[in-house]
Amino acid sequence: MQTHADPFRLDHRIALVTGGASGIGEATVKELARAGAEVWIADINISAADALAATLPSARALHLDVTNPASIAAALAQLEFLDILVNNAGIGHVGSIETTEPEDFDRLMNVNVRSVYLVTRAFLPLLLAAHERHEALGAIVNVASVSGLVGIKQRFAYCTSKGAIVAMTRQLAAEYSKTLRVNAVCPGTVQTPFVEAYLDKFHKQNKEEMRAELRARQPVGRLGKPEEVAAAIRYLASDEAAFVTGSLLTIDGGWTAA
Repeated sequence: MQTHADPFRLDHRIALVTGGASGIGEATVKELARAGAEVWIADINISAADALAATLPSARALHLDVTNPASIAAALAQLEFLDILVNNAGIGHVGSIETTEPEDFDRLMNVNVRSVYLVTRAFLPLLLAAHERHEALGAIVNVASVSGLVGIKQRFAYCTSKGAIVAMTRQLAAEYSKTLRVNAVCPGTVQTPFVEAYLDKFHKQNKEEMRAELRARQPVGRLGKPEEVAAAIRYLASDEAAFVTGSLLTIDGGWTAA
């Protein structure tokens, strides 16, 4: 384990971050690289992944459509080892059960839930073998959401999908308790392109008013920063978190405490 003088280091570890080219994924790639890890930036937007990789000395771009088994298999074929998997890729949706059409629901479940199953299942053998190269176990960090812990109006499909990630995290932690660590971060509303796209699509006429509402629902009175979530992911991936598995780390400005 690293000394406290130099905590949360990930030297000689190999990490893969899905949706790694923007938002929380991009911040996580940078944070893991800063900690010494070699990072695969896995994203469907390969040009953005390439551009990010060019700014980091120990990162490589990897085209990955997390919903496509063939794409996942092609990505897997490029890796020999893997110590850390961050399941970050996801999409959002606004609507109650009455306004959520079946095709919308299916798309959310496909991108936010089934993809985590597909990616985790594919890379599991590499993660289970990680301890053969290091004393530490392989680590998975899933990016869930406070939406998986509490009900939020007009987020029927999104809450459902993130609740599934919470359950998946706990099940995997129980199943592989001695061979793999599995945790999740549950962010509140974070200032990312994801949130900006939501505001542009659903609140173009009252964007700033809605932004103020998003700030206000978090007791600290502001949106989170991607870097704050990335720092928590780095911790969960590190040796200092060796006794942490099956945990849900909320990063929500006090939302779920209020």
